Amino acid sequence: MEPKAMLRGMANVSYWADDIKKARTWYNELFGIEPYFQRPDEENPAYIEYRVGDYKHEVGIVDKKYMSKLGTAGPGGAVLYWHVDDIAKAMERVLGMGATEYEPITKRGEGFVTAAVIDPFGNVLGLMYNVHYLEILGENDG
Repeated sequence: MEPKAMLRGMANVSYWADDIKKARTWYNELFGIEPYFQRPDEENPAYIEYRVGDYKHEVGIVDKKYMSKLGTAGPGGAVLYWHVDDIAKAMERVLGMGATEYEPITKRGEGFVTAAVIDPFGNVLGLMYNVHYLEILGENDG
């Protein structure tokens, strides 16, 4: 039996916001669902959590007051790219919701197209059409 890889999959991505209630409204619209977890409670959230996408990845929205002192004041760092089936339509939607362009739609090679926006709370949200994602999804469905 082969040993399991150390990094087995995305466990959580955390985005930061000064106003969790406004962020909750924005992300509810983006994801089309409400968070399944809110702490300390729904009326005074400091952390909310969603399960998103084909693999129900965990997305947390955290009050910025808990951000590491090493955190950046503006957009930056690693970009998590979410697979989308139609990158132009996805980009149009998030820009229409108040996001601003961070990276324009860019063809990276056959079957790979990326773009990124800054959400209204200062986080970078990557969008990507990725043929490998669809291949892996097909393997897991079969």
